[in-house]
Formats: sequence, C-alpha cells, structure tokens
Amino acid sequence: MPRLVLRFDMRNPQPGVPKTELYQTAIDMAVWAEERGFHTVQFAEHHGSDDGYIPSPIVLAAAIASRTRRIRLRFGLIILPLNNPIKLAEDLAVLDIISTGRIDVIFGAGYVPHEFEMFGVDPKQRVRLMEEGVEAIKRAWTGEAFTYRGRKVRVTPTPVQKPRPSIWLGGSTPAAARRAARIADDFYSGEPSLYDAYRDEMRKLGKPDHGEFRRIGTGFFVTAPDPDREWARTGPYILHEVNSYRAWLAQVGASLSGYPDGDVDAIRASGAFPILNTEDSLKYLADLGPDGDVSLHPLIGGLPPAIGWEQLRQFEKDILPRV
Repeated sequence: MPRLVLRFDMRNPQPGVPKTELYQTAIDMAVWAEERGFHTVQFAEHHGSDDGYIPSPIVLAAAIASRTRRIRLRFGLIILPLNNPIKLAEDLAVLDIISTGRIDVIFGAGYVPHEFEMFGVDPKQRVRLMEEGVEAIKRAWTGEAFTYRGRKVRVTPTPVQKPRPSIWLGGSTPAAARRAARIADDFYSGEPSLYDAYRDEMRKLGKPDHGEFRRIGTGFFVTAPDPDREWARTGPYILHEVNSYRAWLAQVGASLSGYPDGDVDAIRASGAFPILNTEDSLKYLADLGPDGDVSLHPLIGGLPPAIGWEQLRQFEKDILPRV
C-alpha cells in the first residue's frame, strides 16, 4: 500500500464556495485523513492567482497542526526566492514546534512571471536565491548567530526535529536534480530520468544513495463506482486546474507535457487524472507500491466540498478495508 496523501491548493474560482467554508473544510478533511491512517497533508504555494490559490500555506498548516497529532505536514512546494529565508526559517521552526516535529519542506525556484514581479524579485536570480536561501535556513536552524548579507542574524527557537527538518528541492530539469544533490537532503520529482540524474550526482559527490525512484503518483486520485458519472461532475474542475497550469507554464516556454491540451475527454484519455472503479483502483495502488504516494485532491479546481467529501468516503468504503 502506498503512502496516503491529502493535497490542498485551495483554488476557488468565482463563483466559488465561501472562503471560510472552503478553508474549514480543508481542516476537517485533514482531521478525517489522520483518523483513517493517512501519512501526509501536502500544501502548495502560488501568489496573486485569480482563483485564490493559497499564498500562505504555513498558516493553513498551523491550523491543521492544532487539530491533529500524527499526520505529517508537507510543503510541496514553497517558492523560496519569493520568501525572506530568515523569516521563513522562523515561521517553519515555530510550526515544527506546534506540530511536535511533523513538517517536511520542499523548496522550489518558482517560474510564474507575475509572482516575481509582485515581490520585486529578478527571475534571473532565482537559482542564486535558492542556493543562498537554503544555506541561510540550514544555518538559521542551528540556533547560532551567523552573518547573512552582511548582517548578524540569529533564529530562535529552533525546530523540534534534530538536527533539523529535512530540506528537499523540487525541480523539472537535470540542473535542478544536480542542485538538490549538492545542497539538499533529497529531490522531489515525478520524472524517473531526473531522479536518475540526482542519484548520479549524489554518487559523484560521495553521498549516500537514497535508493530507487520514489513514485509520487499524479497528484490526483478518485475511486468511484461509476467513473463516467464522476468524470461528468469532476471533469470541469480538473480542466480548470490543467488550463491554469498550462497558462503559467506557457508564459515561460516550459514543458506542458504533464498537463494535457484539449477538453475533459482529452484529459481523461491521458491518464494523468485517474478516476477508477474499485478493482482498477486496487491495481493502481498495488502498482505504486509501498514506497509510492497516492494523492487525493478532494477540493481540486474549486470542486464543491460536498463532492469532495463524497469521494473521500467512497475511498474509505471501497479501498481502505481492502489494503
């Protein structure tokens, strides 16, 4: 059985549900997931999005931490160049304390042009800011004073996890994979070839091999007695997510391979958003294996909470007793 992950990005296209209801639903769903043995709640980060994509995932994670005791809180991912690394180190340290050591941090360089403009950051400097930021956060979490950009700084209190929370890097290029090997504790990617590049660089650096590629799945999964019916009502919300990411990626000429072009039927045919009957669901989960992740995304693209809850309870009824 793969690790069970609940994923939130809090998109809420207009006319969406009331913001207070949407966020309270996410908190309640995280509690539900912990009670049913889920491993992780995962949060994303984007800024200035028309659909309300969450810009402050640490705040939502803190709310969930206060209602849970075991489930891990994964940031996948935080756009490091848009954040002050010293302040970020403080906020994450406090969250690690609140959650009694349950945070997992994945940093990324970002790519959406309007976000860099919004924060006054030159996107050409994002790699330098990533490397500088990771180093600053590592030093900050020691609790010792150090010099950052010519200023003496010190971060207290320090995180609960020792020696510190692990730092992963996400990325979509071989250069990002090699960077993760140099400065991070692990690499987060859905591409086996990139993970191979990461492992190759780890070997060159004389660092311990982290093992075979970890299958993180598609970031979406639904089990349903009638997949056709489920596609009919969930498909438009999936389409919103796909088109939103395609629009952002197209602005920088990035690969769109992970986000199929076309209508709902084309997206369904791609297999990137599995909605499967019970038997096919069990085969899919078995194929991911115990080292993989399966991510349920119950509020995808502004999906009404009532439908999200129905999908979660269907997973509980049809899948959990059999795995």
